[in-house]
Amino acid sequence: SNMRDQWGMWYDWAIRSRLEPMKAAARMVKNHLGGIIHAATERITNASAEGLNSVIQKLKYVARGFRNRDRFRAAIYFHLGGLDLYPAGITR
Repeated sequence: SNMRDQWGMWYDWAIRSRLEPMKAAARMVKNHLGGIIHAATERITNASAEGLNSVIQKLKYVARGFRNRDRFRAAIYFHLGGLDLYPAGITR
């Protein structure tokens, strides 16, 4: 792909340079190149994870702290678990 070709040209330049930090950065990118290209072409973001974290932080704030981790975990599962509080057959 064009992206890989451009990467290869930069990598060759960086490895030939006498700048060790540049060489280290080139090696690091090379180790993760597949994931980087995948993220760039698929436009993957961490927006959904940030959204979940936002809800969890709100739970923590609203509760003003939990007595223990198990109760906090239960609250997270309750609010983010996709449970239907009114399943079929139960009248409101």
